[in-house]
Amino acid sequence: MKARIPVTPGSGNVFADLGLPSAEERLAKAALAVRIGQAIHSQRLTQAQAARRLSVDQPKISRLLRGQLSGFSTERLLHFLTILGRDIDIVISPAPASRRVGRVRVAGA
Repeated sequence: MKARIPVTPGSGNVFADLGLPSAEERLAKAALAVRIGQAIHSQRLTQAQAARRLSVDQPKISRLLRGQLSGFSTERLLHFLTILGRDIDIVISPAPASRRVGRVRVAGA
């Protein structure tokens, strides 16, 4: 008989589950980076081509696509998406009564 490994359900935010600071911002930046990667892929851009279009060097694109986001602000990632032909809608709504604090989510069409 195999030993059972205890499993703890996640909160939906791995950064919060790991106790990292600024977990909401980290999750939003990660979601934006995924969307940037999708845009680069859908346009069949190489990293070098994407770098030229976004006015950065290729190693920065490589780091971004590997999820190393410490050198990128949320604002900069949003700007990259607009350059890559993506519209961004920011919607602000009240948090439900069940939560005292709001959250940041990135959703895509």
